[in-house]
Amino acid sequence: MIDEPSALTAPPDDGPEFVEWVRPHLPAMARLAARLAVGADRDDIVQEALARAWSKRQQYDATRGSASAWLMAITADQARKAARRLRPIAELDDERAEAEGDPVRLADPDARMDVANALTGLSERQRLAVDCFYFADLSVADTAAVMGCSEGTVKSTLSDARARLRSMLEVTE
Repeated sequence: MIDEPSALTAPPDDGPEFVEWVRPHLPAMARLAARLAVGADRDDIVQEALARAWSKRQQYDATRGSASAWLMAITADQARKAARRLRPIAELDDERAEAEGDPVRLADPDARMDVANALTGLSERQRLAVDCFYFADLSVADTAAVMGCSEGTVKSTLSDARARLRSMLEVTE
């Protein structure tokens, strides 16, 4: 978990102080960006998220959630935008690979054991919950803030995601 000494204060208006305010959250922002927008430049996504956070800093409300959750929600939004921009290119690459006789088969036992491939089998909501909780190391409360839902919904979404992953990664002999 990210230690948040600044959780009760608004983002500073001063540039250098803002940098110090967001610095503890940068590694988690980068991990979340990389998980949500595979193939996009995670540093560009984080930069866009920071620019957005700077421009919207007056809207931060500590009573509605932690600085970490606020920054992660902005990062998730920017990552989704980046992923949407990449989607048409990825679809063309898949079609080209199939036309050239090199299809990607998820039914292959080796591919089924690949956690990254299994994660793509989750719903978008389940992936976001897993990415926030397990890969960005957010608490259930912060994950709920990023997802815009209750903590109970996060817990049930994570439970459903674990069950789905367990069935996809199950080895049968």
